[in-house]
Amino acid sequence: MAKNQVGEESSFSGLEADLMVPSQFFDRVKPECSSQPEKRLMLAVMEDAIATFQKSVYGATRRQRRLLKETEEWIDSPDTLWPFSFENICSALDIESTYLRTGLKHWKTARLSHRQEPDRPISHSPFRRVNGRRHALSTRPSSFSKRAKAA
Repeated sequence: MAKNQVGEESSFSGLEADLMVPSQFFDRVKPECSSQPEKRLMLAVMEDAIATFQKSVYGATRRQRRLLKETEEWIDSPDTLWPFSFENICSALDIESTYLRTGLKHWKTARLSHRQEPDRPISHSPFRRVNGRRHALSTRPSSFSKRAKAA
């Protein structure tokens, strides 16, 4: 064994630091999914499908039953030919499709086993924009500014 300056044995004496050039580093770093428009759209499709599934699980109306059936067919489909199929979206977002399918089925079973209507609506993802726009621009003054001036 080699000894260092203090006189202690060092088992790392044969190891040297590897050099890495920036191109090697950035080849290994994946860009965040939310920075790519296609993946943001896929994430929005997945969020909408899960929200529809959760809202329609009790099937109180004919429309809810139809939406639940369509959503379950989309989730259970093994199709990979269509770019926005469940399998392709899961693959693009690095989500385990069988795990998500199983989790949704367990969630539905647990909800239906209690068989009580929720007191409040099922909440959506906190990261989802409800109105679909980040900013609204208007040339006319808002009613809020009129009320503020009157006060």
